[in-house]
Parts: sequence; C-alpha cells; structure tokens
Amino acid sequence: MITIPIYDLLVLPGVTFFFKQDMFPKDKIAPENIGEDILFVMLKTGKAQEEITPEDIYPIGVAGKIESIDEEGSVKITATERVKISDVRSSDGGFTADAERFPETDDIPAQEEKERFDKIKKELMDFAKGFQWGIWARSMIYHWKSFAEAACALSGYMNISWEEKYSLLSTDSRRERCDMLEQAFYELMEIFRVSEEAETAQKSSNEQLYRESALKKQIEFLQQQLDDMHPENISDVRRFEKKIQEAGMNEEARKEAEKVLNRMKQEGKDSHEYGMLYDYLDFITTLSWKNEETPEIDLKEAEEILDEDHYGLKKVKERIIQQLAVMALNKQQSGSILLFVGAPGTGKTSIGQSIARALHRKYVRVSLGGVRDEAEIRGHRRTYVGAMPGRIMEGMKRCGAQNPVVVLDEVDKLTKDYGGDPSSALLEVLDPEQNNSFTDHYMNVPYDLSNVLFVCTANTTDTIPEPLLNRMEVIQFPGYTAIEKFHIARRHLLPKAMKSMGIKAQNLRVTDEAIARIIEEYTAEAGVRGLKKQMDVLCRYAAVKLVKGEQKSITVSEKRVPEFLGSNGIRHERILEEPQAGVVTGLAWTMAGGEILFIETSFTKGSGKVLITGQLGDVMKESAQIAITLVKSLYPDCAEKFEKNDLHIHVPSGAVPKDGPSAGITLVTALSSLVTGKCASPEIAMTGEVSLRGGVMPIGGLPEKLMAAQRAGVKRVFIPWDNREDLKDVADEVKEKLTIIPVKKVQDVLEQVLK
Repeated sequence: MITIPIYDLLVLPGVTFFFKQDMFPKDKIAPENIGEDILFVMLKTGKAQEEITPEDIYPIGVAGKIESIDEEGSVKITATERVKISDVRSSDGGFTADAERFPETDDIPAQEEKERFDKIKKELMDFAKGFQWGIWARSMIYHWKSFAEAACALSGYMNISWEEKYSLLSTDSRRERCDMLEQAFYELMEIFRVSEEAETAQKSSNEQLYRESALKKQIEFLQQQLDDMHPENISDVRRFEKKIQEAGMNEEARKEAEKVLNRMKQEGKDSHEYGMLYDYLDFITTLSWKNEETPEIDLKEAEEILDEDHYGLKKVKERIIQQLAVMALNKQQSGSILLFVGAPGTGKTSIGQSIARALHRKYVRVSLGGVRDEAEIRGHRRTYVGAMPGRIMEGMKRCGAQNPVVVLDEVDKLTKDYGGDPSSALLEVLDPEQNNSFTDHYMNVPYDLSNVLFVCTANTTDTIPEPLLNRMEVIQFPGYTAIEKFHIARRHLLPKAMKSMGIKAQNLRVTDEAIARIIEEYTAEAGVRGLKKQMDVLCRYAAVKLVKGEQKSITVSEKRVPEFLGSNGIRHERILEEPQAGVVTGLAWTMAGGEILFIETSFTKGSGKVLITGQLGDVMKESAQIAITLVKSLYPDCAEKFEKNDLHIHVPSGAVPKDGPSAGITLVTALSSLVTGKCASPEIAMTGEVSLRGGVMPIGGLPEKLMAAQRAGVKRVFIPWDNREDLKDVADEVKEKLTIIPVKKVQDVLEQVLK
C-alpha cells in the first residue's frame, strides 16, 4: 500500500480529491499505480519525509484509492474509510505502515444529516451572494453533496488549527462531527462578514481621505497660481505655511511652529496677540535649520588671510591654524573654545573676522559688555510683554547660517543681578556636549549650535567665573612693540584712514620718521586703537588742506607731525636724569599695556610711623609692610632709623589706583637705598614679588612690562628667576635693547644695584 504523509490538509472519507502529480515524492505515483490502494497518514508537525519517525504520526489515518491520472498529471484519489495506523517502518528512503479499518459511529439518521447539510448549504449560497466572488463560489457550493465535501473544500478558509482539523477526522461520532462542522461554517461566514464590513469602512474612510487630499492639492495649486500672479497679496498665514515647509526644522520645532500658526489663523489680524504670534513665526522661520555643507579648509589660504589682515601675533596665529587643522581632519566643528585675552586694540575681535573669512563662513559679533540679565543670553519667555530672543539666537538669525563664526565680545564684563547670572547661561552655549540642543526661552524648542565656531574675547581673566573659564582655552594677545606698531600703521591703519577720508595715495605721503614719532609721542597703549585715531586726525587735517587747494600733494615729515596732530602729545614716564637715594624704578602692568613707575621713600623726624600714599591697593600696602620687615632684617644696624623717624612711601600719579604684589622687590630696593644712602641707577628697573624669606617670586605681564622699560630708556631689568620661560613671549627687538637679569634672592638685586 502506498503511504503518503500529509500535514495541515483535511482529508475525510467519502471525498474525492484531485492532486498534481508533482506534489508526491518522485516515482511514488505513476500510471501503473491506478487502481491501487493509498494510505494517508497524518503528521503531528511538518517534517521532511526522511526525518519522520513513528512518534511524529497520529494514530488515525485515511485509506483511499487511486482512480485515475490524466495527461496533465492530475491524480484523482477517492478517500474511502478511516483506518488505524500500526507498525510504521522505513522502506526505500520513505516508510510504510499497516492499517486496519476503524469505522465511525453512525449515530445520526441519514435524513437528519441531509436536512442539516441542505440548511447550511442554503445559508452558504445566500452568504456568497453578497461578494464579488459569489458567482464562482455558488457554483462550487451547488455541487457539494455532504458535510465532508464542504469541510474539505473550505478547510483552507476556516479559522481552525491543524489539531482541530485532525479532531474532525478522529471523532468517532458522525453527529459530533456534524456539530463541529456546522459551528466552523457559521464562524467562517461571520468572520467574512466582519472582514467585509471592516474593509468597506476602511475603503470609505480612505476614499474620504483621498478626496480630502485631492481637494487640498487642488486648492494649494490654485492658491500657488494666485500667489505667483499677485505676490504682493500673499497672506501672512500662507507665507508662513510656505516658510515652515521649506525651513527644514526638526520635528519639535515644526510642531511648535504649526501650533502657533494655527493659533494665528484662529485669532485673526484684529487680535491683540496677532503681532506677537507674527514676530515669533517670522523669527523661527528666518533661522537656518538645515545642516550646511562645510567647504574644505585650506590651511595655506588661512595662513595667508591671517598674515594679510594682522601683523605679528605669531603664536596666536599658530594656535588658530592648529584649531583649523583639527576641524579639517574631523570634518566637523571640534576643538577648544578659544578665549583671546589682551589689552584693547590688540586685534582680538578683528581676528575673529579673519577666521570667518578663512573658513568661508558668516561672521557674527555678540557684545556681552554690561549684560547683567540671564534673559539676554537665553531670551525671554513669550508670556512676557515685549519678549525677545537672546543675543545668541538673534545673532544666528542675523547671519542666516547654521555654522557661522560667533565672536562673544567682552565676556569679562558680564555682571549679575536679581535677573540671574548670564555667565551661567553661557555655560550651555559654550559646552560642546550640551549646545547641540540649546533651548532659547523665546523659541521654546531646541536648536543645534554644535556647528558654530565660538571665539571669546576679554581684557582680563580675573573677572570671568571659574566654571566658564574652564570651558575655554586662554590665548594671550601681547601688546605690540614700536616696530610692530610701525608696520601695522604703514600696512593697515594709514591706507584705511586715507580711503575712508577719500584721499588718494598721490595726494598724501607720510614718512617713516613721522609714523615713528606719532607712535612714540602720541600713543601710550599696548594696542593700536589710539594710533588709528591719530592716523584719522592726520588724514582729516590733510583733507582740509587738499579741499582748500592749499596743496595738491602733502608730505608729512617728522617735523610737521605737531602741525597735524598738535603739540600736546602723550607724556610717557622717562627714567630719572639723576640718581637719588630712596628712589627706584619699578614696572607695572596696566589694561593698556605696561608702564614704569617710581617708588619714592623718605625719612622725617618722628616716632616710627609709616605713611603710604599714591592710592595703593591692599595687596601693594602689604608688600610695603613686607619690604619694611625685610629691610630691617637685612640691615639690623639701621633698624633704629625706622624707630626714630617716620617713613613715607609714595608712588607718583596719585590719581591712578595701583595694586598688585609685583612691586615688592622695588620697595625693598628703595628702602635699602634709603637706609644705606646708596643710590640706584635710573637705568635699572625691576619687578617681582618678595617673601619674608627674601625670595623673589614670579609675576605676570612680563612682556608688557619689558616693553614699557625699553620705551622709557631703561637698560637693565631684574626679573624673577621663575619668569625665565616667559622671555620667549617677549619681542626680540625688546630683548636686544635690554639686559635682562633673572634673580632668585633679594640680596642678588641689592648686591648689583647698591654698590
């Protein structure tokens, strides 16, 4: 007997099946097998024939007979009866089994079974009328003659499992089988009805959506045609709808913008809130939201631009080039936030413009001087009347780009009051780990600032809060030397001044000696801002002469400088002409660079009182007390002079506040000169903090102090031993004109100065 395993196929006795010949194993069913018996065994799980074991086979199967095989390979098999499977064994790559008849219990009259079948058949016929496939289905239903035929035909559509299908076969009672099949047929019809209703409802809903979408597209097309014909009549709502679509906002920003736009539609132009809503949408749609393609960074071009725009500043330029190199390698904004620190007029802000030009990016300057409200950085919430965005986002709107170079100017002049601390708000702006989702209170949606190159400027780091300072890398801008100022004036300041005044090159010539005199006698700063003003004054004076026709070509020589700029030049402190006991030259750092100062001391008859004048700060007063104690210990024989006399210490320019510890060595030397009567050479200057142990400790601002010494005519300068490394920041022309002597102890200075 041919044994065929089947899985998930309902086979019941009394039903004729038609199979394709290629569904059976090769050579299993052939024309010579017509008339032979066949055994269908039911598998518990779907397996390949060679993997089947006796445990995989259900105990009840179906016996049948091969009726015919036509030319097209269609095999007609009639299932005849249920059988019980036994003795399953392997055979020729497959398996065979013994089977014995397993009759069912005939517990339902044939007439009752026929009536029940006719009823279900009629309901199936009526059910099929309501579907497109009803005609085909009704012809098939019409030819069914029993529950078994109907069940086998519809088993693939019924919502029953393979185990339930097998239970239909294994049930001994014909009545129970009829009951099970009736229930399955009714469930099938109900499932089809529900599915059809759901599909119809879905189709209706989709048709409505498609219709609505089509109408909207038509309206949008017609509106677009009208807008193109009359662009001046486009409504605010329509314009903002278009801007929101084209802006490329992130999901959160787009939802907020659409929410405000819908409110704007509802409010109408007559609403008192219309203006506020308009301003918000105008701001948020003007911002650049799309990530822009960053052009390749050409370091050679960047170096040329920096050299073209700024003279000197070698170390600053090197650090900027390093930053650009890191950005070029990473293909994105990376590296430290740069903080340029230096005196006014040294080029801190303008070099930011050069960086933007080198990167081919937009430039934005945000002035933070005097900002005292956190809302100036983060913006105001829109619940307030007159709410505005913060300065950062306002700058982003002005530039219209997503990756500009933003210069935060004067970060050392931030203040705080009851409105909050703006320096704390800057922490998020300057932190690369946080600024990719910076949320301005006015916008109320995150904005990505990670592609922005932030550059900060300050005159000093003393007033910058430590958490903010830690996020930035400090780059010092030293003051310019006289030679550097000369080249800056010749290359940049004078040509710009002539261009702004409308003076051509053939109408005005300024000699090198005249520029040198202007620098020497009319400027007193580390930067070149005052020098620029003097160049403007000179050009304006020349413009008057040219317009009046007094001269067609003007040459400004060294002797003619007072004629153009006046005779009241800047008075620089110069070294004393004659040495004097108790007077020593010191060096000071100021916001405008460096300057020399004189420490003057004098004894008068008294009872040992100490008088300190010159508007000195607490630190400098303490340095004076240390110096007195140190001199008493160095010259014990002269200690009586401090007890029998009053000591007066004075630092000239009494209207100018002075403070800091770097005058300590100068105070000690001046007091030592006073008590010993030995004079210090006016050509000697010094700077350094002192300790009670007689050590000379390091100070700051050395380059500026040495430039001031060289300008004042000093020949020798004593500096702390630990400041030797700072000499590399000093211009070569300054070091060439000075003899710089590093010292560790106070005695080292006294031995060389008071001989």
